[in-house]
Parts: sequence; C-alpha cells; structure tokens
Amino acid sequence: MKTAITPTRAENFNEWYQNLIVAADLAENAPVRGCMTIKPYGWAIWELMRDAMDKRIKAAGVQNANFPLLIPIEYFNKEAEHVAGFAKEAAVVTHYRLKMIDGKLQPDPDSKLAEPYIIRPTSETIIGEAMSRWVKSYRDLPLKLNQWVNVMRWEMRPRMFLRTSEFNWQEGHNVFATHEEANEDARKMHKVYGDYMRDVLAIPCIMGEKTPEERFAGADHTYTVEQIMQDGKALQAGTSHDLGQHFAKSFGIQYLGTDGKLAHAWTTSWGTSTRMMGGLFMTHSDDDGLILPPAVAPYQVVIIPISRDENIDAMREYTANIEKSLNQIGVRVLVDNSDSRAPDKMWKWIKRGVPLRIEVGGRELETDTVTITRRDLGKDSRKILSVADLPEQIPEMLSLIQSDMYAAAEKRNRAMMHDVASLADLEKVLAAGKVGFFRIKYDLTTTPEFDGLMEKYKITRRCLDDADPTYVFVAKSY
Repeated sequence: MKTAITPTRAENFNEWYQNLIVAADLAENAPVRGCMTIKPYGWAIWELMRDAMDKRIKAAGVQNANFPLLIPIEYFNKEAEHVAGFAKEAAVVTHYRLKMIDGKLQPDPDSKLAEPYIIRPTSETIIGEAMSRWVKSYRDLPLKLNQWVNVMRWEMRPRMFLRTSEFNWQEGHNVFATHEEANEDARKMHKVYGDYMRDVLAIPCIMGEKTPEERFAGADHTYTVEQIMQDGKALQAGTSHDLGQHFAKSFGIQYLGTDGKLAHAWTTSWGTSTRMMGGLFMTHSDDDGLILPPAVAPYQVVIIPISRDENIDAMREYTANIEKSLNQIGVRVLVDNSDSRAPDKMWKWIKRGVPLRIEVGGRELETDTVTITRRDLGKDSRKILSVADLPEQIPEMLSLIQSDMYAAAEKRNRAMMHDVASLADLEKVLAAGKVGFFRIKYDLTTTPEFDGLMEKYKITRRCLDDADPTYVFVAKSY
C-alpha cells in the first residue's frame, strides 16, 4: 500500500519523523550546525500553540517581560550547582568585533572581552539578579514573570524540534514570601501545562515529580509532563520547578516582612518549548503526513475547487462564499485556487494535516453541496453536506476531531503502560522488545543492577507515579 511518507513508522520511526517534517514543509536544517529554520507553515503552528499557552499563563497572574540574550559569566559562578548542568552546552561570546586578517574576517584580537558572556541556555541567573533589585518588601510579592525567547544549548545530536542548539520557549520565574506559596505555584503551573496538552494539543500526559536523581539542578522539587510517542518512547514536554531558596540566596532576593525583618524569598521556574511541536507531530501523524488538532491547525478547513474552464468563474464565486461564511464564525479556512492538479492539491493538504478538506466539483456546484473528508479518519469519513448546513456542521466536526484525537492517543497510551514487579521482569520485557512506560517500585531503581539496565537498554526514570509515589515510570526517551 502506497504512503506519502517513506519509510513508514513501522519500518523506521526516526527516519519517518525526519521525512514528515520535510513533507509537511515545517522546517529545514539551518547553515548553523544543530540549528533549524522554522518555515512559515511550521511557525504558524507555533504561533497558535504559543498564543494558547500565553493566555493560560496570563490567567495565572503572570506578566510577560524580556531579559537579555547575553549573560555575564560571573552570574553563572554565583549558582554553580545549577550551572553545572549547562556548562558543557554553553555557547560563549569572547570578542565584540571582527577584523580583516589575511583576507578573512576574524575576531579582532584587540576586541577580546575582559569577561566573556554566555548566550542564555536558561535565564534563572540574570532574572534572579533583576529580582534582587525589584523585590524589596512583602508588598512586592508575589512577583510572577514570563518571557518568550530563544535560547542556545550546544547540542551534539540534533533532531528538528526535539533537540536543536537554538530553540524557542517560554520560561516563567516567580517569587514568593513562603515555601508553601512557592510549592503550590510550582504545582499549579505543572497542572496548567497538563491541561494545555490535553485541551489544546489533544495529547494525554503522565504527570508526576522527578526523582532526586533526575530533578533540575538547584531545585527542591521538579514536576514534569511526560508524553508517550507512537514508538513507545518518552518525551518530556514541560517542567515546573520548586527552587526553594537556592537562587534567592545566591542572588540576594530578599524582602522586608510584615515583622520588619529581612528574609530570603522562595522562587520557582517553569518552561515549555518548541519541543512540544515534535511531540505534537509524533503523537498524531501517520504514514501520509501530519495530522493536526483543529486548535493548532493554521487552516482548519481547506477548500479544493475542481473546476473546468467553462465553470471557473462560478466555482470561484461559490467557494469564496463558503470561505466567507466560515470565516464569519471564526473558522480558519483557505481556498486553494492554485493551478496545481486537484490530486496534487489534495495530497499537499493531507501531508500538512489540515483537519477538514472540502472538495467542490461540478456535481457539488449544481446541487449546492460539498464533499468533506476528515484528515484523522481518511477516505472512509467522506460525506456530502449541504452548503447551508456548513456554518453549523463545521464547528461541530472540528470539536469532534479534537476530542477523537485525544481519545485515540489515550487508547494507544493505555496499551503501552506496563506494570513490572522486579528488575528481572523489567529486563525480560525490554529484552523482548516491548515498548512504552514501565511502572516499577522506585527503590528497585536505586540499585547498581538498575544502573546496569539503564546503560544496556538506554532507559531513564521519567517520574514518580502521582497516584503512588513509591512507584516510578521508566522508559526510553528522546
């Protein structure tokens, strides 16, 4: 059976994913090693994802700001424990101008910086310094900030959207007067992420706390959102950290309390990135291309006219009226009036994952109807609808697609969740090639024997089970 993407998921999932990105015209590798150029269609998806997340962040009482790209190295030295995790990935700026030397532009030796700057891999340090100046009294708390920026972490094994040296993200940083408030907020933002993944991206998640071995450097607690991809591997889609007073003490974030005494504040940080896009694509797509939930589809409906020379004017008027009626009710719609052949148009939008395709030919023109197909269900969902019914039917169909996509992913996830009673059982199923998340007693994973399994099968602890934290989920991961 022919498919638009080869190899198929079953044949080679990793190569299928790379070819999916190209077929859907989402991104391409950039001239800079480990970086990518996100193309207009891919960026349109990110904008919808970003805007939906931004609304939820602001609803949590957070304000957006923007902090510098370059961070003084002295700030990193103030928080050595935290920075140790990023040191090997840090990109360093050492000069401030170029000079023509031997016919080539090179860093001018005379422009070497007395102290180098780090291109931000994350912004806890520079935001912590600002907070130490902005927070003076209990009246300044809580202070809740977020920024939408790009960051750089020198990636050795890049993969578009999943791991790139430069990527886009949001990072939130909040300050509180008490540890109770900080921990409550870290958990709140964790829930915001989980709700967003479910409601907007139609992705079910495993929610839980990272084990001490896996938590964010410098954090007291790290709460993670874990997703299961179609190949059974885990993808960490977002994290929220209770940072205790580590950063407050390192950067002098203090406030004058109601008792008239100075006290160190308590901080949190939380973030998601364009990695969510990789998770979105791998969760829902098939061997013919992308499948997008309506909430983040740049075009929720594409109208494909199949016209002849003698009816082209009538066809343009007919499809323009449908487009107008759907636009008026808030549906994102496009009429593909390109001069490509009708089959080529159809495959283009199949590969790009548009939730609904509307075909209009001579028969539809004569009967005041359209032929409509759901991308998630394919040709078996084709049916004829009256044009008059579209303003009512289309929103209902989009809502159903959104919920059906979540249900399909949830059903697949349940089949890839396994309980194992011992390390011997774990090795047995891994050796047999079983994939997914394996739930096992946490204390069994603190042994040298488990370290050996991690090395042999490339598995990691993903998070503790929220329902029973004596258990932990382990899986292979991206």
